[in-house]
Amino acid sequence: MSTITTHILDTALGKPASHVTITLEQLTNDGWQPIAEGKTDSDGRLKTLTPDPIVPGHYRLTAEIGDYFAQSNRSSLYLTAQIDFVITQTGEHFHLPYLITPNSWSTYRGS
Repeated sequence: MSTITTHILDTALGKPASHVTITLEQLTNDGWQPIAEGKTDSDGRLKTLTPDPIVPGHYRLTAEIGDYFAQSNRSSLYLTAQIDFVITQTGEHFHLPYLITPNSWSTYRGS
């Protein structure tokens, strides 16, 4: 079984992105099924997205960054930032952070 956490940094401001809604979905035979949802804390972290381990499979993690930018009256080119990934083995921890600006976003596998 594996766990997933995330962290969002607003690199345009050089600070964590708080209160961003994050959704985790898994691809099944019936299509994408929601697994978990939460919001980043004041430090831009979501440590409890998967408090219970998840099984290997095809997943996607979606951050509602357009809503985040709208809260501070900043327009954004991207309304969501979606990481589409596969977990192949049990027992791993996946930390999938986002680096966001109003006109770009990126990710990497953290530790």
